[in-house]
Amino acid sequence: MEKARPLWSNPLQFVFACISYAVGLGNVWRFPYLCQMYGGGSFLVPYVIMLLVEGMPLLYLELAVGQRMRQGSIGAWRTISPYLSGVGVASVVVSFFLSMYYNVINAWSFWYLFHSFQDPLPWSVCPLNANRTGYDEECEKASSTQYFWYRKTLNISPSIQESGGVQWEPALCLLLAWLLVYLCILRGTESTGKVVYFTASLPYCVLIIYLVRGLTLHGATNGLKYMFTPKIEQLANPRTWINAATQIFFSLGLGFGSLIAFASYNEPSNNCQKHAIIVSLINSSTSIFASIVTFSIYGFKATFNYESCLQKVILLLINSFDLEDGSVTADNLEQVKSYLASTYPSEYSAIAPQIHNCSLESELNTAVQGTGLAFIVYTEAIKNMEVSQLWSVLYFFMLLMLGVGSMLGNTAAILTPLTDSKFISSLLPREAISGLVCLINCAIGMVFTLESGNYWFDIFNDYGATLSLLLIVLVEAISVCYVYGLRRFERELQAMTGRALSWYWKILWAVVSPLLMVGLFIFYLSDYILAGTLQYQAWDASQGQLVTRDYPPYALAVIGLLVAASTMCVPLVALGTFVLRRLKRGDTAPVS
Repeated sequence: MEKARPLWSNPLQFVFACISYAVGLGNVWRFPYLCQMYGGGSFLVPYVIMLLVEGMPLLYLELAVGQRMRQGSIGAWRTISPYLSGVGVASVVVSFFLSMYYNVINAWSFWYLFHSFQDPLPWSVCPLNANRTGYDEECEKASSTQYFWYRKTLNISPSIQESGGVQWEPALCLLLAWLLVYLCILRGTESTGKVVYFTASLPYCVLIIYLVRGLTLHGATNGLKYMFTPKIEQLANPRTWINAATQIFFSLGLGFGSLIAFASYNEPSNNCQKHAIIVSLINSSTSIFASIVTFSIYGFKATFNYESCLQKVILLLINSFDLEDGSVTADNLEQVKSYLASTYPSEYSAIAPQIHNCSLESELNTAVQGTGLAFIVYTEAIKNMEVSQLWSVLYFFMLLMLGVGSMLGNTAAILTPLTDSKFISSLLPREAISGLVCLINCAIGMVFTLESGNYWFDIFNDYGATLSLLLIVLVEAISVCYVYGLRRFERELQAMTGRALSWYWKILWAVVSPLLMVGLFIFYLSDYILAGTLQYQAWDASQGQLVTRDYPPYALAVIGLLVAASTMCVPLVALGTFVLRRLKRGDTAPVS
């Protein structure tokens, strides 16, 4: 007899799995950056609109397909049409690319977590130079947090051409990260279902603790004012709307096949419409909540840097002009500078290069996202907090839980189609298949622990999924509505769940969402074409800062392969299916 399909123990377990997968690092380090770049509070307008017309409908579509077909991505789309198997294959390929590099972030989280128990924190001060006569030159030119990230964590090379060797400490952390993922997915829904309670709920506990602490920090209100002050003019900027749509799209994890895989383990009568609304609302609320936490800490950091800058200028003026202590304050600094410049022009011009223009606004305007926000800006703020070790441990443990939760979804997208295959599952047990997937990903992931590994990480992060996912989800919507038939799918969904499909979902599935996908796809394609020679940010140790360099030809070839490997799955598999069917039809044709 055919083995019964495993099921979630209860609907709550499924919801937690979806939340754990969807609520990830992008909520913490991408959404706050977009708020900062595109109008603060006004960015929420396009964000909420895109949630309603793009995020919710497409999430519901994927959950409904998975629950109806009760298979992973490849099997589900093959059931809809044999020519659409490539959609599932493309999802698996993209998920494989994502898994290869995404777990490296968890390895970095482990690395920082282990170092968080030191007193003082290793990124809070610059190390001494070889002669022990002063601080390390690279660290002095950059900052202690940048130095720890680029030199101690990554030991980054000057360019992508200089590969360098494997850094054994990050490599061991990567092994540990993959071991943790393997233990979580070992027994399928049985083990994953228990882990997601932890990975979904613990980050909220940490965020609440951080919110309480963040709001009590000096200068937190400056950050929150900056976030919530709307810049209405940004609503006329097309990029604001495009970035809102893109953030919703990627934040929910659409197109990877993970949501289809999770939904395939549901009871057929499960109310997937309700769960789609719950998951999308929680995901978006988390982004806004995480932004409040981030901007309160960002305000503290900006205020601390601004006041430190003022103190250095005040001290310089007092020492240079032998002024009385307390005679120069932040309030009268500009008047004193004007007075000294007019009264002692030659002396003032001599120290003028050392006098920085301190500005709280410019500190708040410094927009950072991704690893720069997580491992440089946050650590800069944490090192200045009281009991900094405690806040560091909490923060990096939260990052680890967010990362592991997303990895459970990524690996499910790969494993479900493999374990659904009768041929593969007859040869190997689930534990062995899971182990092989983790082992292969870990082995390839060692590339990201090279001295040039961070450059390759950026390539995979920037080009491994964007165009592919837009194409995948576009084909998904068109396939359900126009290949399988929207009326047929509606009838089956009603028979399965006992609930009729409203006109709202039908209009969005059939018209609005596909048009949005086409628009985004054209935008990103033209953006890549118009960008000209693709460039990357390389670390220059002599200057202690990032510099822009052109990608070498072989890196451009890898970028092309990354994009083509997944996008070409859809047409190539369809063509292969067509050819095979023609050949079979030719073999069975009667001989005249």
